Amino acid sequence: MTDRFRVTMAQMNPTVGDIDGNAAKARHAWDQGRAAGADLVMLPEMFIAGYQTQDLVHKPAFVAACQAAVEALARDCADGPMLGIGGPLAEVPKLHNAYFILKDGVIHNITRKYFLPNFNVFDEVRLFSRAGMQGPWDAGPLRIGTPICEDAWYEDVCEAMVESGAELLLVPNGSPYFREKFDVRLNNMVARVVENEVPLAYLNMVGGQDDQIFDGGSFVLNRGGTLAVQMPWFAESVTTVDFVKTDNGWAAEEGDKAILPAPLETDYAAMVMGLRDYMAKTGFKKVLLGLSGGVDSAIVAAIAVDALGPDNVRCVMLPSEYTSESSLTDAKAAVDALGVAYDIVPIGDVRRAVTETLAPLFEGYDEGLTEENIQSRIRGLLLMAQSNKFGEMLLTTGNKSEVAVGYATIYGDMAGGYNPIKDMYKTRVFDACRWRNANHRDWMMGPAGEVIPVAIIDKPPSAELREDQKDSDSLPDYPVLDGILEMLVDGEASVADCVAAGYDRDTVKRVEHLLYISEYKRFQSAPGPRLSMKAFWLDRRYPIVNRWRDDSGQA
Repeated sequence: MTDRFRVTMAQMNPTVGDIDGNAAKARHAWDQGRAAGADLVMLPEMFIAGYQTQDLVHKPAFVAACQAAVEALARDCADGPMLGIGGPLAEVPKLHNAYFILKDGVIHNITRKYFLPNFNVFDEVRLFSRAGMQGPWDAGPLRIGTPICEDAWYEDVCEAMVESGAELLLVPNGSPYFREKFDVRLNNMVARVVENEVPLAYLNMVGGQDDQIFDGGSFVLNRGGTLAVQMPWFAESVTTVDFVKTDNGWAAEEGDKAILPAPLETDYAAMVMGLRDYMAKTGFKKVLLGLSGGVDSAIVAAIAVDALGPDNVRCVMLPSEYTSESSLTDAKAAVDALGVAYDIVPIGDVRRAVTETLAPLFEGYDEGLTEENIQSRIRGLLLMAQSNKFGEMLLTTGNKSEVAVGYATIYGDMAGGYNPIKDMYKTRVFDACRWRNANHRDWMMGPAGEVIPVAIIDKPPSAELREDQKDSDSLPDYPVLDGILEMLVDGEASVADCVAAGYDRDTVKRVEHLLYISEYKRFQSAPGPRLSMKAFWLDRRYPIVNRWRDDSGQA
């Protein structure tokens, strides 16, 4: 019996529904493992199908195609290391989230997921059936337990596997990103190692899927929770780890240890990866966006360039009579710094034509928000026309503060296919701009240096839809607004909680009102990368029709 077991961990990026493409990635990882002399090549949870599949996994033909691909991989990978790969398993009438071990041309073992997450972005109780708790499988020189993702977040499954003889835990995951999640993952896995006194390898998926970003960051722990290997974040990576039998059981040999980036960097990397993968996986090559001279469109332009390269980004300025000269100057400085194509399409003539067309109907009414929104909708119309004509995906540029309180025009600046900053509050947008100006990484396709002019960051935010307009005319100052929103949205706090935290009750009630009446807009908004645990979509599902209001916090 050998005293060494070599595992190749393949932190890879699948695409939901691309079964052949995912199988090809699996085969490529297996080839690398075979070249490295691995005994087992390990891929993430649900890899053959991609993750998350949502209701696609309820289509029997899809599940059958996944099963056929797994069986084909078993045959193709018969003359080398074992291959572990996640996928759906139909055992009619049940459907399982399963992990397959392929060996000698056949499926050697199947582990079925026990704990099915049913919170935040997860609906696995709706999609899959819970299996019975399972033990380890025979890997030759040792027995291995493969608790699938959520199964390792609680004591039960890992404990049952180790009590049944598992000497090593390999955890395949599809764990989506939220800010500062890595410490949460690590602490939970350290707990499993300390409880069970066996080493553990945590393999996470990487890549963007709709709003969810899988950030990788896979790692290996030895007894006592000691970190042996740390794989990078936000990048495909393959590493081989040797587990050696010692007098105290199996242990991983020390390997490379990537350094965890700070939260602003991980947020920015998530936005870049989210856009890059959304484009690649939907088949788009180029993007355009309306560049206003403001901070939101400037950072979206920077994200787009870092994701796709300057040759694949086009910015369009659509000035009206209310557009300031400084906005024109700042926008031009931004595109020059980024090196992207730039067009100017004035909207004055179109606005006058629309105004004249509607004049007989609007006679006797004062001008106001309606006329302001016409400008935004004209911009949306002209940008969408260019998107259709040139095959460029239109990016929207509304931050989470605006998305929360409806400070965005439906069918206007909300028109588009993807919003990179949808889950980033305005105050954090400013921080991200400053971070990007001061930092450059190898994974960025844009230039180093100041890519967002300081003048854009420093000037008071304005939609410029009327003379001398400022965002603060309609909204609380952003530090106040974002503080309240973080409590009401991210923390599900009460009005009384906000008042106790020092916020004016009338201001809180006003923000609450705007938040609830804007739900219909969010139902029609473009997707964007999830950065928090309360992103607008699957994390926070509120009714559009909602008459309830919180009356707490009264003096």
